[in-house]
Amino acid sequence: MTEKIRAERNRTLTVEDSERGLYSQNLLTAEKLKANHKLSFLTNKTIRADLFDVVDMLPKGVADLIIIDPPYNLTKDYNGLKFRALDQSEYLEYLRSWFPKVVSILKPNGSLYLCGDWKSTAALQTVMEENLTILNRITWQREKGRGASQNWKNGMEDIWFGVNNKKDYYFDVESVKIKRKVNAPYRENGKPKDWEATENGNFRLTYPSNLWDDISIPYWSMPENTDHPTQKPEKLIAKLILASCPEGGFVFDPFLGSGTTSVVAKKLGRNYLGVEINEEYTLWAEKRITLANSNKTVQGYVNGVFWERNSLNSQKKCA
Repeated sequence: MTEKIRAERNRTLTVEDSERGLYSQNLLTAEKLKANHKLSFLTNKTIRADLFDVVDMLPKGVADLIIIDPPYNLTKDYNGLKFRALDQSEYLEYLRSWFPKVVSILKPNGSLYLCGDWKSTAALQTVMEENLTILNRITWQREKGRGASQNWKNGMEDIWFGVNNKKDYYFDVESVKIKRKVNAPYRENGKPKDWEATENGNFRLTYPSNLWDDISIPYWSMPENTDHPTQKPEKLIAKLILASCPEGGFVFDPFLGSGTTSVVAKKLGRNYLGVEINEEYTLWAEKRITLANSNKTVQGYVNGVFWERNSLNSQKKCA
C-alpha cells in the first residue's frame, strides 16, 4: 500500500510501525475472552474480533448505554474489509442476526442508539421495534460530502433512540443543552428573560431537539480525525453519552471503528468496551484512548456546555 503524503498542517491520526506493538498488546481477542469474560476483565478494553465470534461470550445486562454504528447498507471498503450492499430484506436479516444479542447486554433501565442513513432507516426502525421501545429518531446534518447533480445531496443521517423500559431509563437533559447566540433579546422588567448578557454577546441555553445542526464532521486539521471512511464526530457521541449514561456508567459499542465511542467515554468519566474486527482500526482506537489520558477536550463542548456551530471565538473566550 502506498503511504499517504500529508500536508504539514494535517493532524490526521496515524500509528507508526514503532507504536504497533505498544497498542496491540492492550487488545483483547476471542481466545482471551474464552479464558475470561468477566465484566472486570472487559472493562475499558478493545476487543479485536468479529462481533459474531464474541457476542455470546459478553456478560448480559451490564451496559447503561449501547451505541451502534453498523455498516450502512452501502458497498464500502473498510481498510480492506468490504461490506456489500444488500436488498432491503437481506439487510434486515443481517441486522436481526446480531441485534437481539447486542440488546441482551443492555441493563433493564439501559438506553440504545442505532445509527443509519435514509436507505437503511426502515430496517433500523423495524429491528428496534422488535427488541426495544423507540422513544425518538434524531436526524443530524452532515455538512461534508459530494454534491449530486441529478438528485438532492444526501446531507443527513438518523440515530434511533430506544430503551428497555420506557418508565425507567436515564436521561440527563441538563447536560446536553446548547448555548446559542440571542439575536433578538427579550427583557422583562428591564432584565434579560431566559438569556445571559456577557461581554462576548448574548447567549441562551436551549433544550436540545431531535434535529442536530451543530455537528462538524472530523476533517484533516482536527486531531480527532482518522482515515476511517465513516468516522462519527466526538461531539455527536458526547451528546449521546452525557444524556444517556450516568458518570461512572458503562458504554458498549459493538462496531467500534476508529474508537470514537471509547475515547469520548473515557474523556467524560464513563467506562467502556468496544468490539472491532479491523486490526488497523483497533490500533487507531488504542492510540486515541491513550491520548485521551492527557487531552479531555471535545470539539464544541466547553466548560460543560455544547456550543452551536461557528462559535469558536466565543468558546475560546469562555474556556
